[in-house]
Amino acid sequence: MGCLLPAIERTLFRRRIENCSRIAISDSSLEAMFSHYRELQRWNVKLSLVGPGTAETVIERHYGESLQALSLIPAESRSLLDIGSGAGFPGMVLAAARTDLKVTLVEPRERKWAFLESAKRRAGLSCRCLNVRVESPLPRSLPRHLDIVTYRALTISPTILEALVSSSPQARFLVWCGKEEPMVPDCCELVGELSLPGSKHRRIVEFRSH
Repeated sequence: MGCLLPAIERTLFRRRIENCSRIAISDSSLEAMFSHYRELQRWNVKLSLVGPGTAETVIERHYGESLQALSLIPAESRSLLDIGSGAGFPGMVLAAARTDLKVTLVEPRERKWAFLESAKRRAGLSCRCLNVRVESPLPRSLPRHLDIVTYRALTISPTILEALVSSSPQARFLVWCGKEEPMVPDCCELVGELSLPGSKHRRIVEFRSH
């Protein structure tokens, strides 16, 4: 069983989101995120999408840390793949904030994928939600061209990363992690990192193909 997430009324939710973001968020994007949160409240009791340790700080810890990536995504980017989307962080939040992006969320666990489908409909977002496991060779259902690849609190093997780089050599990889260094395939190099507010260790690390 999961935990109850706090009831947050719309105005307070929007204010807390705005306080978290380095970039201005449109009214429609804020409304989509609020719809996602309402759905997250409904599903979290059964699925434990967000654990009790971050329930009270869910806006800052999950939505806010997802939104930090906006400054790392170029304006000309058009496609984003989020691996292991779970509760929709960061992929669905980024889909709400950057509606010009074609976002694909990948979640191998069927019940969590069902949540993503439901949340997407509630939020009125056009992102795709795939119930597949990313492995090598890559699933045929993945987009053929990727500008951004994101994943959070997840370890992906160099073999899979190399396959993603091979299919989209221009892609930027954004990884949410802590003190530990993310796995980076030999064909890539670290190009920077962004410290996340309110934490000594959490950060977004970026790497790209040589």
